[in-house]
Amino acid sequence: MLNDKYSPEAALKTINPGSFSVSISSGQTIRSYIRKGVFLSLTIEHLPSPRKKRNGRIVRIAKRASKGPSIEKLSDEINDRLEAGHWEMDTVNGKREKGEGLLVLTERVSRQEVLKKIPDLTDESVVAALDEFERSLGPITFSQIFKSITVDNGSEFADYEGMKKSLFHDGNRTVLYYCHSFSSWERGSNENCNRLVRRHIPKGTKIELYSDEDIERIQNWINNYPRKILGWKCSEEVFQEVLGGIA
Repeated sequence: MLNDKYSPEAALKTINPGSFSVSISSGQTIRSYIRKGVFLSLTIEHLPSPRKKRNGRIVRIAKRASKGPSIEKLSDEINDRLEAGHWEMDTVNGKREKGEGLLVLTERVSRQEVLKKIPDLTDESVVAALDEFERSLGPITFSQIFKSITVDNGSEFADYEGMKKSLFHDGNRTVLYYCHSFSSWERGSNENCNRLVRRHIPKGTKIELYSDEDIERIQNWINNYPRKILGWKCSEEVFQEVLGGIA
């Protein structure tokens, strides 16, 4: 919890309970011990911040129309996470909006995370990053892994044609969908993984301070972190199960 930024629940699922003479049954018990000062070097401030509950989900009408099809067009297979290869995409900014940022992609079934530094939060930089992914994977593999990508209505995702168009042929490399405005919960997997990113890159910290190797290390940490929603498997394990033959 202190060195690896694990939550109490994830830490319990990681350790071998037979290695200790004391048995702890729940994360709440650990939190209670921390508040009582049982662990001398560990305080409640070291733990991930609890998620804020939402009072309701309100879909507001956008001031401008989305460039592409609405998230309402998602098939039941995508919505119900029955088919792998469908992603949510967002950006994480640093201290200054005009500085470097992170492009963040989250696969909906496995919650596998892809992080890439981009020079700024512009639509040109987002398209350039997707171009680089397609070059490294090849057009067929890219389209098999990234069957669809869901984004919000931010200006960095305004180039609908540029994001979906393949570098190698006249067709498209992926299908793009747009969330409703002010509805970040429609990219819930993305939002949850962004919280994991923030354990390593706190808000207000310049992305420029982190090298490509740092970002890769954070990506690997996220993809190997035990997740309750995955039955305490890690994203990498599930990703290899559902898409490993392609990737």
